[in-house]
Amino acid sequence: MVTSTTSTTATPTPTPTATAQSAVNTATQALLTGLSAGSGVDTGTLVTSLVAAQFAARTATLKSKSDTLTAQISGVASLKSTMTGFSTALANLVKGGSLQTQPTSSNAAVLSATAQSGAKLSGLSASVTVTRLATGQVARTTSAVAAADRTKSLGTGALTLNIGEGADIAIDTGDGSIDAVAAGINASKSGVTASVVTDAAGGAYLSVKGATGSANAFTLKGADGDALDIGGSATKTSLVSTAQNAKLTVDGIDVERPSNTVGDLVAGVTLQLSGVSTVPVSLTSTPPTDALTQAVNDVVTTYNEVLKTITEQTDPITGNLRADPAAKSLLSSLKALTSRPLVGGAVAGLPRTLSELGVATNTDGTLRVDATLLAKQLAAYPDTVESMFAPSGTNALGLSATLTALTTSATSTLTGLGASTVRYTAAQSDVTEQQDKVTDQSAQLTTRLTQQYASMNSRVSAYKSTQTFLTGQIAQWNKSDS
Repeated sequence: MVTSTTSTTATPTPTPTATAQSAVNTATQALLTGLSAGSGVDTGTLVTSLVAAQFAARTATLKSKSDTLTAQISGVASLKSTMTGFSTALANLVKGGSLQTQPTSSNAAVLSATAQSGAKLSGLSASVTVTRLATGQVARTTSAVAAADRTKSLGTGALTLNIGEGADIAIDTGDGSIDAVAAGINASKSGVTASVVTDAAGGAYLSVKGATGSANAFTLKGADGDALDIGGSATKTSLVSTAQNAKLTVDGIDVERPSNTVGDLVAGVTLQLSGVSTVPVSLTSTPPTDALTQAVNDVVTTYNEVLKTITEQTDPITGNLRADPAAKSLLSSLKALTSRPLVGGAVAGLPRTLSELGVATNTDGTLRVDATLLAKQLAAYPDTVESMFAPSGTNALGLSATLTALTTSATSTLTGLGASTVRYTAAQSDVTEQQDKVTDQSAQLTTRLTQQYASMNSRVSAYKSTQTFLTGQIAQWNKSDS
């Protein structure tokens, strides 16, 4: 490979003093030229040059301060966004559940299973047989209401709803039409719902449904005979299904539950029943080895990106935040992340830190993953590794909780980057005020000098007029003498 090198010589940047002196020299030369040439002085150019020279040093200093503060505010915003993004991305990954041991059903058509938050399912083993699904009571009217009679009253009188032999609930039937009755049942917020279903011929039927479970069986009684009775000896309605509990056998024990979503039978697992079976369904667990491996690699990749941003901002020579205490503290905390305990206890051989999982530090501070060591630790201590990536609510020492705490501290408005933003913003406001003062003073000086040089121009013009007159007179006298 051939490397070419090009040498360049930088052009020195004029200092404010040199610039001011140059402006004065230019203005003076313009004045002398104007006077000696016998023409009027260019007051506009002269005044502009002198005013610029007067304030050149202060203007340059203030601009330099403003540019520095703008870069610092931008740098702080970049670091805050980077850290927040790192923390949020990991928190979302953890909440997604993909890093948690998942229950596995041998027959998903009968039941599926999901892990409850924070559950430890390593070694899960259960046998479940579903012999009946939970159902809710469903009733319907037996005769259709013709489209032409849709707005007419059903003649039910007052309706009373009773669920599971509890207290009676009065239903407001409005004008008594089929739609008003359905609306009244829904308005009761009782858990029993109603809808109006229209058949192909335009006839309307009232459908009334209750929650699953035998305790949720209901009756609906009309004050006027059996016009809309549901339950008992009702003749104008029929039951589509009855309210009953789900029946299951869990590890040989017969149980019933009012819902097809069951979360209190197998520890740490929520079951969703969807069918019946004649043979037991096995529940086992699958450790998220691949997901955890990918998570560790993703954390390392993101860490290196974050480290690059912070290192650039805190570079001792070129960094905009090289003197910012909050930025330097953040860099120090981030570098210590791999050695921080992410689980409690101190059992010999048990991995507790990222470095003990196989996350190693390179000479430049970036991280790399020792894939062999990581695979070994995942195989030997799957529960421990999983707990490192557990939600902050179940492991206050875990990586998610640690990054959240680190980000909160780093962005604090008292001691962190938030405080730096407040400080830099206040300093920038002060510089802006000083720049405004310079602008006002420049305008005042411009006005004063313009008036002074206008007066001078007037006098010089008068002197030149007198000189021209006298020169002419002398010339006439010389002619007369000759």
